[in-house]
Amino acid sequence: MPYLTPSPSGVASTGLRLRFGIPGYAHPLVAPLEWGELTRPGTPLHWVVLNVSDGPGTRPDPHCLEAAGRLRNGGVRVLGHLDTTYGARALAEIAADAHRYLDWYRVDGFVLDRCPTGRGALPETGRTVTALRTLLGGGHLVLGHGTHPHPGYVEIADQLVTFSGPWSDYRWSQVAEWTADHPPERFCHFVHGVPRGHLDEALRIARWQGAATIYFTDRTDRGGRIDPWETMPGYWDEIVSLVGTGVSE
Repeated sequence: MPYLTPSPSGVASTGLRLRFGIPGYAHPLVAPLEWGELTRPGTPLHWVVLNVSDGPGTRPDPHCLEAAGRLRNGGVRVLGHLDTTYGARALAEIAADAHRYLDWYRVDGFVLDRCPTGRGALPETGRTVTALRTLLGGGHLVLGHGTHPHPGYVEIADQLVTFSGPWSDYRWSQVAEWTADHPPERFCHFVHGVPRGHLDEALRIARWQGAATIYFTDRTDRGGRIDPWETMPGYWDEIVSLVGTGVSE
């Protein structure tokens, strides 16, 4: 597949306005500041993932109910986290989790984490997405590939996560040529380990590669030992200002 190679610096304005997709903070009981910041007026949010316990959990959680309710009352889209295990998980199990998210937290859609990328898994993923749309009566569906999948996936979901990983990879990353046939609103980039001094560069790469939904953090995964998305970046106020005002355009 051919690729376009972006320059990591000196990129001219594309006019693209970015918004945050929050991959999922830690439980609201242990991360109250993070969840509280999401309800600050003017924060440029596209959606927030609610991951109670690797899914919806076994019973309604009062802290998650409160956090999700505040976001939804503020007009923020809340998405449930569904693990597809790269296509190995049965649709019945995924649907059961989806029902619990809807019944307990009234989510507006779902992120299908660890989504397969190959052409062979496309039909089954399409059936899963169709079942979830029927359950939601519409809703917002994001496929969490973390890399560029077969281009057919863009036809079945609202958005694709086409990058999820460290800054050391992102700053030299390449974008699949087929993405240019679709608007930036269809693509998401999640990048951890972004140093404060490279925020402008990271935002330019996202715009150049055509991803309108982003989340950048200076937190790292410490070699895969922790979840880098569980806490907000140390430069949260700065990146909210940059993204919200479009300063880096």
